[in-house]
Amino acid sequence: MTLRVGIICPYSLSVPGGVQMQVLGLARELRSRGIEARVLGPCDGPPPESFVTPLGSSLPTSANGSIAPLAPDPPAMFRTLQALTSERFDVVHLHEPMVPGPALTATVTHRYPTVGTFHAAGRSTSYRLIKPWLQGWIKRIDHKVVVSKDALELVQSHLGGEYEVLFNGVEVGQIRETEPIPRAPGTPPAIFFCGRHEQRKGLDVLIEAFTNLGVDAELWIASTGPDTARLTARTAGDPRVRWLGRITDDEKFARLRSAEVFCAPSLGGESFGVVLLEAMAAGTTVVASGLDGYRNVVTDDVDALLCAPGDAAALGAVLERALTDATMTARLRAAGSERAEQFGMAALADRYVEIYHDLARSRSRTLRP
Repeated sequence: MTLRVGIICPYSLSVPGGVQMQVLGLARELRSRGIEARVLGPCDGPPPESFVTPLGSSLPTSANGSIAPLAPDPPAMFRTLQALTSERFDVVHLHEPMVPGPALTATVTHRYPTVGTFHAAGRSTSYRLIKPWLQGWIKRIDHKVVVSKDALELVQSHLGGEYEVLFNGVEVGQIRETEPIPRAPGTPPAIFFCGRHEQRKGLDVLIEAFTNLGVDAELWIASTGPDTARLTARTAGDPRVRWLGRITDDEKFARLRSAEVFCAPSLGGESFGVVLLEAMAAGTTVVASGLDGYRNVVTDDVDALLCAPGDAAALGAVLERALTDATMTARLRAAGSERAEQFGMAALADRYVEIYHDLARSRSRTLRP
């Protein structure tokens, strides 16, 4: 019998994001194995894949020091209940199960076996303010997973319970098969940034470091955010800086394949460095802040270059090394490519499939009233 798995994402699947990429990538891998996986989540526009069931549009919502595209409104909750009733999944896989909207709705109401994957790290206001309710709801999740030790520390310190640590996966093959962006001979080397334009992502720091860089280079800046207008004004008149706006995953992979350096200058709030793994899979030199979340996947001077968060001078010095020391960058890229292989989506799916089958076999025992 074909296993039917419903994967629920609380964030708009039309908006680029780490959780969204994990959800869609896992679904693609599961479907390639004959598992009938469907993704349920908000969509602002056409669903990004044929296997996505849209649950309505998102509303910008403050979460974890950022603005998240959530759908906490009653219509989205009602559509979630309708979809769960009609689809009759064998297992429901909830990403960020305590986030308001489809994920929390399914956590509280779904009657069948569930897997919950927790991504967030750092601090959580909701965990602190409505802890008694969350502690009750989390018990409805049959198998709890965290994507990093930092995510484990956050959820376990507030809500307790037992969790399995399963690091996020990367679609290594898809990245490596993507054609690079064509670049004219003699074009300066490119530094690529892709992340929401807000304080915690450290784009201010990167722009300051780039402005004082002692070597010729281009800076590619993807995505948007609340700081976009201020930062574009700050770089007005500098032809070396290219503002790309929101880009698709395919374009992100193409630019990772083309850029000499991928820079992640985040100041905090990162539980895991998926985008660093993507860059390493693409064969790009990684320069990043030395955050605990990033150290989950990279090691300084082994497969990446790390520096103190918020230190523009230190970041500039590291970027110059990455752009000028060909012997070092060749070593880092080779090690990074091997490191990315260890986090392939196929390996992550192997373990989730085991969990799904275990829960499906025990379905009669876990059926809830």
